[in-house]
Amino acid sequence: MKTSKYIIIRLFALVLIMLFNSCHDKLDEQEGQLNTGDLDYTNTSEMINPLLGAYYELGTRGWEEPLLLGVRGDDVNAGGLGDQQPFADTDLYNYDRDFWMYNSLWNVHYNDIINLNTAILQIENFMEFANEQGFARGEQYIAEIKVLRAWFHLNLARTWSDVFIITSNQPEEELAQGVASKEEVMQFISDQMDEAIPDLPDLRPNQRTDLPGGVTRYTAYAIKALAQQELQNYQGVADATGAIISSGRFSLYPDFYQLFKKPGELSDESLLEIQYSDYGNETGEAFYHLYAPFGPQNWDPARENAEGGWGFYEPSIKFIEFMLARDETIRLETSVLFTNRGIEALRAAGNTNLPGFVDNTTPSGDVINDFARALFSSGKHYLPSIQLTDGRNNYSAGKNFIVIRYPEILLMYAEALTRGANGTAMSAQEAVNLVRERAEMPPLSGVTTEDVLDEKFAELAMEWGVRYYDMIRLDRYNELSYDGRTFTAGDEFLPYPQAQVDALPLEATSVKRNTPMNDVLSTLNR
Repeated sequence: MKTSKYIIIRLFALVLIMLFNSCHDKLDEQEGQLNTGDLDYTNTSEMINPLLGAYYELGTRGWEEPLLLGVRGDDVNAGGLGDQQPFADTDLYNYDRDFWMYNSLWNVHYNDIINLNTAILQIENFMEFANEQGFARGEQYIAEIKVLRAWFHLNLARTWSDVFIITSNQPEEELAQGVASKEEVMQFISDQMDEAIPDLPDLRPNQRTDLPGGVTRYTAYAIKALAQQELQNYQGVADATGAIISSGRFSLYPDFYQLFKKPGELSDESLLEIQYSDYGNETGEAFYHLYAPFGPQNWDPARENAEGGWGFYEPSIKFIEFMLARDETIRLETSVLFTNRGIEALRAAGNTNLPGFVDNTTPSGDVINDFARALFSSGKHYLPSIQLTDGRNNYSAGKNFIVIRYPEILLMYAEALTRGANGTAMSAQEAVNLVRERAEMPPLSGVTTEDVLDEKFAELAMEWGVRYYDMIRLDRYNELSYDGRTFTAGDEFLPYPQAQVDALPLEATSVKRNTPMNDVLSTLNR
């Protein structure tokens, strides 16, 4: 929801153990702090405030988080950074546990989880004074927050495998139990979504009138499906995605290019979308994500004074050649911003008959000039300069960030069916061809698992590490061994940040719950 009223839940700790000793019973509003002891829980009209705070937590993603979650896939390369060399090394599967990005991702996600738990407690306090209608509203708000909390746990487990499950804002006892296995985390997520679904609106996110774009039961089904996919329980995937498809509420936005720009915000295919805005004003308050890391360092924008980016996130030549070999047009033109230097690199690699749309001028008139750090930039994180609010010059300023969209649901469903699951929503062939139709790709018959995985590569490249997590789920190490890289089973998960190893109490850092203490250090420092 785009609103200037955010109840900001803040904790200013550097490492997780410090978070647990922080004053996490406070909310920051736009100016000043509101102590929970001063809240009047009898005024149940204010029950929505902790929920707004929870959505604010979702929106305050560090710029490094989506980059780190996605950079290890064969769809993406890190730009030649220099000042962030460990990020480029991460793309090559050389991990530095002291790298600040690893610690930031861990810290910020757990910080947000604890703040969401505080919001749940506050809503429960309001519910003690609510009438029947207000009580039901509180149950819905808590269910929404559980969905957001599950997404954070999903990211953590897919990044580190064995992580803490935290469901309180005083989690000392949960820490003492040690970390849960990835499988335990995924089952926790799935179970939590089962709890949440009955209390959530039976709507698309963009159909909500109270908080447009907020979580609904279909967001919960989507996150359950992702967890079941990680567990390789394909019947569970088919059931959860099938519920979304069978609802009849979702459809593909007709223009793939504009989907990732202002016209496509909160479309009928969006299941989870982080919303940003400058409220249409040239100056003053704005709530932005920092997209500069995704953008080209050097460009001639169609609208004067629009700023460029940092060149940290580059579509891979492997991905581009994959798309060229398939005769992709719409999805390739949308996904990649080309430089002349990048075009020459493609030609030098043997792609001599490039289609006309492979050009350094975007369909929106921005000219992408050569720059040192990369050959290409991500078109999915690009907002045309002509769509910026007048007076606002930040790269992609005010652009929403899509997290989960309907094509991923269709393709997860299709993969599950090709692996033997039963589904009644549609056939695997129908699901895949729905996605292909928008891209103006010819329909397929006799759809196989390989067809589905290729379609996911084409459709979802550069989006939140979808490709990478598919490849490690399926042990497709050969796909991740490209352009001189060598990927092995030991590269699947990042090492625990050294700051966390140093800070957390030993009884809290056993890599599996109930792991003998004499195995803890050797495991953490592998």
